[in-house]
Amino acid sequence: MSNYNTSLAKALDKQEDTEVHIVSWTQQYPAIIPREFVDKSSKADFLEGTDITVTYLTNYNNPFTWFKTARYIKELKADKVIIQWSIAIQGLPIGRIINWLRRNTEAEIIVDLHFVLQKEKSSIDRYFLSIGISNAHSYIVHSLKTYQELQDFYPKKEFKLNYDGVRDWHAKTQPVIKLYHPIYDLFQPDPAFDTAKFKQETGLRDNVFLFFGFIRKYKGLHQAIDAFAEVAKKRDDVSLLICGESFWNTLDDSKWQTKLKQAIFGTVKKLFLSKSDDEQNYDPLSLIQKHGIEDQCVVFNEFIPNEDVNKYFQVSDCVVLYYLTATPSGIESLSYNFKLPILATKVGHFPETVKDGFNGYLAEDRDISSMAAVMEKFIDAPLPAKNVEEISKDLSWDNYAKAILAS
Repeated sequence: MSNYNTSLAKALDKQEDTEVHIVSWTQQYPAIIPREFVDKSSKADFLEGTDITVTYLTNYNNPFTWFKTARYIKELKADKVIIQWSIAIQGLPIGRIINWLRRNTEAEIIVDLHFVLQKEKSSIDRYFLSIGISNAHSYIVHSLKTYQELQDFYPKKEFKLNYDGVRDWHAKTQPVIKLYHPIYDLFQPDPAFDTAKFKQETGLRDNVFLFFGFIRKYKGLHQAIDAFAEVAKKRDDVSLLICGESFWNTLDDSKWQTKLKQAIFGTVKKLFLSKSDDEQNYDPLSLIQKHGIEDQCVVFNEFIPNEDVNKYFQVSDCVVLYYLTATPSGIESLSYNFKLPILATKVGHFPETVKDGFNGYLAEDRDISSMAAVMEKFIDAPLPAKNVEEISKDLSWDNYAKAILAS
């Protein structure tokens, strides 16, 4: 999300007569959550060479900083305030900031919706959503599915959908701009990177399927491994490359602070989250040994620094997104930047963006045999990079920024 916001800020900064400020978090989640949320690996400064200022103010656990944040934005005399909505629990501080800005400034408050409700849909998420974004002036959605979810959650609100950003945000009907998840242009292929050497060093075979990103249950890595295992039984020229950090395995379990957080957080989850959606013990990587495919799986179970992202995409032939549920995916956008086709399940927005047989292949939801068949189909009928480029040519940050500034 930080990279997304950085890309958006840079795109806005390139527009004529536009001054951009990033106001960000010092701590963006409740202190009881047993997870490290700070990127301590990446070294690159993606804002280098810009005039963008970054001010870190907002601490989730200190309500005083919420109002300090709002007052600072007022001092900037901002015309537009764009807030990224990416996790429901942030609705508590975000809602307070939005409400204060509505009362005390003339700025248009725009919420960029990466989803409406959490994929896990705990009961408390609905509360955080109701207090978090209900008072925004305008919304951005990346798919029609997200727009439908917004309408379903706020049935009494009147929304007006547009595709170009032209809007009257003072009107009774609230504008919703249907855009897309732009391509992550922060990450570029390195022409000097030796893919053959990397494949040899890591043991990757001729056909490489890539799973990239945080290991979360909704992303369906367990499905990808099960499907790949079926393919691996038939072919010895395939590899599954898994790159990403296990979401709930970032703290030292031996420390008393971690144990205390786990105990408190575990109690809270039991109250608000169904057992089937609890992913703290989710361990799909154990399936690799269960299937006996260790020699055909290459795993980097760690946070991938920004500087290393390109190498994993450059050695891969396609990206596997066998999600259980899906909203517009940053990994999908990242894949397009490297012109990699997508193998995805028919869930969420994927049928909107993955044109079966053109820029990717679609598998049936929760059907392992279908997923395995799609993998085999891709090997037998690979899709050209020019198709991926064709689909993604209009997904630019420049067009995105212009739509935001259209009113």
